[in-house]
Amino acid sequence: MTAAVVVLFAVTYVGMALGRFPGLRIDRTGIALVAAILLLAVGALESGQVAEAIDFPTLFILFGLMVLSAQYAASGFYDWCALRVAQAARSPARLLAVTVAVGGGLSAVLANDVVVFAMTPMLCVGLVARGLDPRPYLIALAGAANAGSAATVIGNPQNILIGQMGHLDFWRFLAVCGVPALAGLVAVYAVVWFAWKGRFGEPNGEGGAEPVALDRAQLGKAVVATLVLLGLFTTGLPHEIGALLVAGAMLVSRRLASRGMLGMVDWHLLVLFAALFAINHALKLTGLPAEFVAGLEAAGWLPDRLAVMAPLALAASNSIGNVPAVILLLSAWPAPPEGALYGLAVLSTLAGNLLIPGSLANIIVVERAAASGVRLGFVEHARCGIPITLLSMGFAVLWLWGTGWMRLS
Repeated sequence: MTAAVVVLFAVTYVGMALGRFPGLRIDRTGIALVAAILLLAVGALESGQVAEAIDFPTLFILFGLMVLSAQYAASGFYDWCALRVAQAARSPARLLAVTVAVGGGLSAVLANDVVVFAMTPMLCVGLVARGLDPRPYLIALAGAANAGSAATVIGNPQNILIGQMGHLDFWRFLAVCGVPALAGLVAVYAVVWFAWKGRFGEPNGEGGAEPVALDRAQLGKAVVATLVLLGLFTTGLPHEIGALLVAGAMLVSRRLASRGMLGMVDWHLLVLFAALFAINHALKLTGLPAEFVAGLEAAGWLPDRLAVMAPLALAASNSIGNVPAVILLLSAWPAPPEGALYGLAVLSTLAGNLLIPGSLANIIVVERAAASGVRLGFVEHARCGIPITLLSMGFAVLWLWGTGWMRLS
């Protein structure tokens, strides 16, 4: 039985690294789900063990944020933001700064994947209409979404999971991770500007993109809900309950159908999380992860030090992806110290900027841009992504060490 679990586990994470299997149209979510089904079929897991393995509070928070984001999308806010960004400034330098500020700021409060999914198409339309090359701005949008999301415990899926596993306070998390996230935004702007300097072109007015209708009543409801959610995070109410209460309030509407709102939820991501929880739990039941962690501890190689955590986050995030990497690490390392959790959150998120497969936000930007007729290549992204990642992670390492949250070695 142990051999079957190990084989299915290995196949799953090879699939996470490749994104799909050659000749098949199955993606990461499908790979993980099929592996979980096979684990049930061979008896490595029972139905009750699957339910026990899934961290439902994490899924509830993700679901709640997705419904809240759906409210913003239904109001036209994301399209309005993207078009206003594309038309905001007369100079490329200012336009790039607005792109970074808006993408990073929204991603700190609303999950970064949702932000880039919604903003990328309209940003492409607006920039093309002004005669500009969208590619540097798309790189900046993806980089800023990743960097900005590192600031808060609700900025991205891996932070949500880390926050739930460690019972981390929202505002304390912001105090620790906000500064390296801000430095990451600065790195995104500086690197993209210098890498594309002289090749941005000059904007030709506001372009011919159609204006976006903004439903101010629905937007007001979304803003109030966001403020309520942040307020609930200051109370003793569990984060997942606060997120579900806000989601429930969003579904009660005279104008927006709940079916439409729920249709905007990224169910694929929720299924991916659930399946990976089950797969990692099956491996945990074999006892192999505990033995591996004990061996690392005996050798002094636990990732509670920056000399181990930083390269681990960089390698794992750009092979299997930062979300699967965090789920895997936390399933094998059940009681990391608080400082290591902050380090894991900020470093795994910033590491996602290195290459396109490093984070789901990068992949979404590339795919949504392609659907809009804009091709962003692997090498084009890497020319900016590599220096952005090295600069931002370097600052984060110094910050975590200087503030005493993690040892260097």
